[in-house]
Amino acid sequence: MASTSLAFPSLHLQFPSQRSPNLPLRPPTHRLSIRASVSSEKPSALPQLSTAAKAEKPTSLPIRKIPGNYGLPLIGPLRDRLDYFYNQGRDEYFKSRIQKYQSTVFRANMPPGPFIAANPNVVVLLDGKSFPVLFDVTKVEKKDLFTGTYMPSVDLTGGHRVLSYLDPSEPSHGKLKRLMFFHLKSSRDRVIPEFHDTYTALFETLESDLAQKGKSSFADANDQAAFNFLAKSLYGTNPADTQLKTDGPKLVTKWVLFQIGPVLTLGLPKLIEELTVHSFRLPPSLVKNDYKRLYDFFYNASTPILDEAERIGVSRDEACHNLLFATCFNSFGGMKLLFPNMMKWIGRAGVKLHTELAQEIRSVVRSNGGEVTMGAMEKMELMKSVVYESLRIEPPVALQFGRAKRDMVIESHDAAFEVKEGEMLFGFQPFATKDPKIFERSEEFVPGRFVGEEGEGLLRHVLWSNGPETESPTTGNKQCAGKDFVVLVSRLLVVEFFLRYDSFEIEVGKSPLGAKVTVTSLKRASF
Repeated sequence: MASTSLAFPSLHLQFPSQRSPNLPLRPPTHRLSIRASVSSEKPSALPQLSTAAKAEKPTSLPIRKIPGNYGLPLIGPLRDRLDYFYNQGRDEYFKSRIQKYQSTVFRANMPPGPFIAANPNVVVLLDGKSFPVLFDVTKVEKKDLFTGTYMPSVDLTGGHRVLSYLDPSEPSHGKLKRLMFFHLKSSRDRVIPEFHDTYTALFETLESDLAQKGKSSFADANDQAAFNFLAKSLYGTNPADTQLKTDGPKLVTKWVLFQIGPVLTLGLPKLIEELTVHSFRLPPSLVKNDYKRLYDFFYNASTPILDEAERIGVSRDEACHNLLFATCFNSFGGMKLLFPNMMKWIGRAGVKLHTELAQEIRSVVRSNGGEVTMGAMEKMELMKSVVYESLRIEPPVALQFGRAKRDMVIESHDAAFEVKEGEMLFGFQPFATKDPKIFERSEEFVPGRFVGEEGEGLLRHVLWSNGPETESPTTGNKQCAGKDFVVLVSRLLVVEFFLRYDSFEIEVGKSPLGAKVTVTSLKRASF
């Protein structure tokens, strides 16, 4: 989902002028035209501006030396890694250093460190003003930084550096991103009907489990539904009718673990995790056969897309590995994280919000002849805001990296900091999108936050897609190619759920990826 999920054709958002109820918000500095999908026209590359053309204005803030240090070689990174994973935990690791240095910009080490990443030293950016420099490809390079201070073996992706690891300055980046745009445009008519069919089956599974066991795991059912939906909508193929059967989700999860295990806590005993996945790369050979099964499925299902790849100068093999990565790592991985998190926040919000969503969604669908369409969803202001608020409060991609292309000055709200060419910049997005100097009640889930003109103005600070929500992915930037596809399917989940149910209750636990949501009650639609 990060920088190479899938894009979706044109879907324009319009916001009403009324103010969001019970939520005082700062007025925007100017009106913005918001879109929920990229144009159906082929996106063009943004011009790469020269350093002179992008010359920075002198800062009016005091220049401050970046606080913090990296400690002694080996010892400093290991100490920080233990704090990050175990002694403090991720959020407290950052909060404690903000307090210590009285700054949202400081130096620290990011896992995994020894012996996977040669250099774990980063400049940390933890506010909504400094964080966006990570999107500016005239200032930062994104080459091989998708997973951070280390890069997984290309043996896990067929020997290719896939799109997520390419900088826009590399020739292959533009070709591969255009291929992703083509892919979504060619499959757009299948998305809404396939989502309805696939997630209706998911709801039936939840109901059956509730009847038999009194509870049901949303995450387990969602994994299978998400993979099936992506295969059917994007490739026109039902995995159950192929040799893959129902094995897709477990194969993908295992393969992804080999790539991002070094930056996860898996629930294993601390010593075992430290001596294995946090210190050494797992051998790609252990998932070679699993990956081959996935590759064969996507190769056989992708003939029209692979034909287009050859036409634009990308080999069928490289294109297939990129399609697999975009679908399985980015899109499936995104739905695996985002959907349970959305259910968690909406579930916790309670019956009042559930009733308001059900009333809005059903009223609009009825007035649209009973059909769920993009146009109908544009009229569901509260539903759209709930989706954006879910993306704001718990973005599915929390970590962003970039390497400074030149000496520059980065501003926080309170000070300016000099960064040298070649330094690694790191941003923890949940702190940037919960910046209290930008968002009032920033730590709260506020369903109506993005309703109305003032809400529209705040969307430029929703950054989950490796770029502002008010901007679109192009071949010249690293914004998630599937930004608008993700927004669309997230809206569909909320719409389909509240067409079927009045309310629901959940229990929430922890898992290595996203929230562990267990549904304990479902109240079928009564009006």
